Amino acid sequence: MRIATWNVNSLKARLEKVEWWLERARPDVLLMQETKLTDNDAPAMAFRMAGYELVHHGEGRWNGVAIAVRGGGAVDDVVTNFGDGPVRDSSAGSGLSEVDDEDADPFDEARMLCLTTGGIRLVSLYAPNGRSVGSTFYEGKLAWFDRLARWLAESCDPATPVVLGGDLNIAPSDDDVWDPAAVHGGTHVSGAERAAYGRLLDWGLVDAYRLLRPEPGRYTWWDYRAGNFHKNFGMRIDHLLVSRPVAARGVWAEIDREARKGKPIPSDHAPLLLDIDAPGAPIDAGWEGAAERIARRVDRSGA
Repeated sequence: MRIATWNVNSLKARLEKVEWWLERARPDVLLMQETKLTDNDAPAMAFRMAGYELVHHGEGRWNGVAIAVRGGGAVDDVVTNFGDGPVRDSSAGSGLSEVDDEDADPFDEARMLCLTTGGIRLVSLYAPNGRSVGSTFYEGKLAWFDRLARWLAESCDPATPVVLGGDLNIAPSDDDVWDPAAVHGGTHVSGAERAAYGRLLDWGLVDAYRLLRPEPGRYTWWDYRAGNFHKNFGMRIDHLLVSRPVAARGVWAEIDREARKGKPIPSDHAPLLLDIDAPGAPIDAGWEGAAERIARRVDRSGA
């Protein structure tokens, strides 16, 4: 089975890219974040034509999470928003302004979707950004992670197959950022955020990518600005955290750098893949030879 996660940064704007990637990588399950759609607007038919059933939890202009399951596999035990009730409506005409954008109250935003398929409990997560350390948005982010930890303890068993995947907006170590000094003091790398990530591991989850891929310098997100992707100024903030029964079955993991390139304009995140039991469809993720090209670009820019 191939499980992948991808912050698509608008499923409507990126649908053609996602369809291309489904054909390229052929995941059995794709967790998606930042779909920016209501449930009624989710492109279920496009996914069905590609061979997937789409389960979507959205609110409109912001946030939104989804899970696509290939081959019509049975889907059970769907949970949204930690089971805490409905989320807000941020669609056009809802009255929400930009000031009310993501993180203002993460508990009424579409950031969590869970289901069971193929004997695995899968959770698609889009963590709040936090904006700046010490802000109300940062405090909301930490509170959201506390809620995630409580839900995990109450609803899941670490002795069973569990996968938490998504954009967690946390780089768990200095190896997961391009320059620790450059990002020091900001969100995504603060001690409290990394401690929140650590509590998920303490419960019984394993960082599946790092378990299989120790190489430094591979990231899942690069800012659109200043050619950061081409200089590899990125962060590893998207994760597949798995219970030990799943970790024991892992055979291959990768970040598909190629999906962050080309046209139509890609998401600022790249897909993260995990194969369990047996390798999936072979892909060239684009990392071989990239290091030399990146070094030349950085030297020319004087960075």
